[in-house]
Amino acid sequence: MSGKKLSLANLPWDSAIVAPSILAADTWILGDQITCCIDEAGTKILHIDIMDGHFVPNLSFGPGVVKSIRQHCDLFLDVHLMITHPGQYIQAFAQAGADHITVHIESEGDMAQLLTQIHELGCSAGLTLRPGTPVERLEPWLEHVQMVLVMTVEPGFGGQSFMADQMPKVKWLADMRRKRDLCFAIEVDGGVNAETAKICRQAGANVLVAGSSVFRATNGIGSAIRAMEN
Repeated sequence: MSGKKLSLANLPWDSAIVAPSILAADTWILGDQITCCIDEAGTKILHIDIMDGHFVPNLSFGPGVVKSIRQHCDLFLDVHLMITHPGQYIQAFAQAGADHITVHIESEGDMAQLLTQIHELGCSAGLTLRPGTPVERLEPWLEHVQMVLVMTVEPGFGGQSFMADQMPKVKWLADMRRKRDLCFAIEVDGGVNAETAKICRQAGANVLVAGSSVFRATNGIGSAIRAMEN
């Protein structure tokens, strides 16, 4: 499976693409479900949540999963590190095949060094924050990232309800992007479905992470993705 690799810098601001989150996929048939995203909906970006059981109370995937996916497809691999010490793992995930690595503003480590490390390893860099963290904490770093992820659930588990009160963060980011003539994508993750996707797009998001609403859709994976993008 190959094709032209997605570029965050070239994503339009007035529409959105879905990044299926494999946290909600059936690991028994993960490869088949990823193939279905590509074949039925033309998916270009895949979201991979990495959890350490400390920063969030759950464990998920390691570099081996990223490496396996990379060996079989050319999707843009969007890796979200929900871990306390991301600096210890950035290199492993970059070498496994990540295209983009997002770290939490609340995580441990020197943020300038973390973003530099990501870039030096050939990946684009992103920042994210928990729902309770003020979005203004991201302001010093906006010119150094290629994507900002707004969490609309508490990080750590899939299937949670969408937190609409996080949309002012998306609007603030879109406003800062315009005022400062910056070029970063705005991603939303948590409770995204066909209805909440509209709210996210209207606020200014152009990348929508969707897990349960994609991989557990009763109307099929392709139809679910298209409903969120259109």
